[in-house]
Amino acid sequence: MTFSTLFYLALLLFSGLFFGRAVKFIKLPNVTGYLIGGLLIGPYCLGILPMEMMEDLNLVSEAALGFIAFIIGGEFKFSYLKKVGITPIIIALLEAATASICVFITLVIFGFGFPLALLLGAIAAATAPAATIMVVNQYKAKGPVTDTLLSVVAIDDAVALILYGFASAIVSTITNPSETSVLMLLLKPMIEIIGSLLIGIILAVAFAWLLKFFKKGSNRLVLSCAFVFLGAGIATTLGLSGLLLCMGMGAALVNISASTPEIMKQVDGFTPPLFVMFFVISGAELNIGILPQIGVIGVIYVITRIFGKISGAYLGAVIGKADSTVKKYIGFTLMPQAGVAIGLSLVAAQQLPQYGDTIRAVVLCATLIYELTGPAITKIALTKAGEIKAYE
Repeated sequence: MTFSTLFYLALLLFSGLFFGRAVKFIKLPNVTGYLIGGLLIGPYCLGILPMEMMEDLNLVSEAALGFIAFIIGGEFKFSYLKKVGITPIIIALLEAATASICVFITLVIFGFGFPLALLLGAIAAATAPAATIMVVNQYKAKGPVTDTLLSVVAIDDAVALILYGFASAIVSTITNPSETSVLMLLLKPMIEIIGSLLIGIILAVAFAWLLKFFKKGSNRLVLSCAFVFLGAGIATTLGLSGLLLCMGMGAALVNISASTPEIMKQVDGFTPPLFVMFFVISGAELNIGILPQIGVIGVIYVITRIFGKISGAYLGAVIGKADSTVKKYIGFTLMPQAGVAIGLSLVAAQQLPQYGDTIRAVVLCATLIYELTGPAITKIALTKAGEIKAYE
């Protein structure tokens, strides 16, 4: 029997509610339950959610990521940035770079090819903001670690894109020295980042102008949805980063419109069903059957990335003169890895087809491990930092 897309949307929501409640009995964050629920009903496990439906559900994921980025951008108020200084930028740069270097050097030492090690090292820089934001929102975490974390994950994807762009340029020069324009390969990530942020700012100006004509809360919520969808759609059409574009729009809006707090409050009330579906879909996309394929290279990737994230974040916090709690716990909140890493793995597999299966298997296995454990680790770290109340 063939069911409609609406049936499967309902299935996603019911699965999220059930498993989100179930994991509370073992004191895990809701997002872990959503991922487990999706894994179980997905095409790689029970098959209740068929493979042919996954592509139709991509729209939900794109919309959810757009709102997540928009919400993160709303944290970038100039008055706040002036208060915290450049510490989050230093932490983001060092945690991403250190993770990349650790993965790259270790893979080279163990005898894996230089191009493969370089690309996997660059991919290791990426951190998925979605799971982190869900944990922060669920437990209403507040404090210096949380504030720093929100800024760091927002910057992280930009750093990862830049690092991958340079790594890709080097690999292309090595593998196709006569066919590659090194200058264009080096410029491409910068064009993507600057273009995404610039269009986001332009949309924010238009958003703020239209808010003058729409005062009613319901109308402003409609306007918010329209601009997030528009931003994500433009990014897809132009080959830009939807995350960076929507983040730039949220960051610009919070600095030019006094109505932004009200907008964000309305968005917070609208997005829970969307985020539940997004994480259940993310869980359904995780193929647990590929775990045996991970091998030595996968184990190296997972372990050295964790070490790089924690040590790099600590070093950045020390250099940035952050609070002691930030130094101690910020690295443990940066484990999740998903959308950007998976996207970069697809590009890397196309660039190095001889390593395509290996790159995909390593990144997908790592995603499975990080996404299922990362939210719980984030919760523990924020609890120990005193930013999540014990009774939560």
